[in-house]
Amino acid sequence: MRLAVSNSPEHKRYEGRVEDASGPLAAVAEYLLTDGLVVFTHTEVFHGYEGQGVASRLVHDALDDVRRDGRRVLPLCPFVKSYIAKHQEYADLVYSSRTRIGSAD
Repeated sequence: MRLAVSNSPEHKRYEGRVEDASGPLAAVAEYLLTDGLVVFTHTEVFHGYEGQGVASRLVHDALDDVRRDGRRVLPLCPFVKSYIAKHQEYADLVYSSRTRIGSAD
């Protein structure tokens, strides 16, 4: 199956559509956007498209887009978090706080 992935900022999600940008919606990866940070909150594959690698392709293309834009990722969505763990080439995109909590001596 061919999947066209595009960012839909007005809906705050990446969309995966069958064949091209006007095809049926197969999956979405929802996000929140702050300065330089994309917080992925939820990924969903719609009925009839499960088990075909749609979510993996969607997240792959979304992360490539985030990289091109020079942003970082905070993967709250379990699927996105798992995808990055399995594909270490995206590990450098993951935001980590520089704040340290410790005792003041």
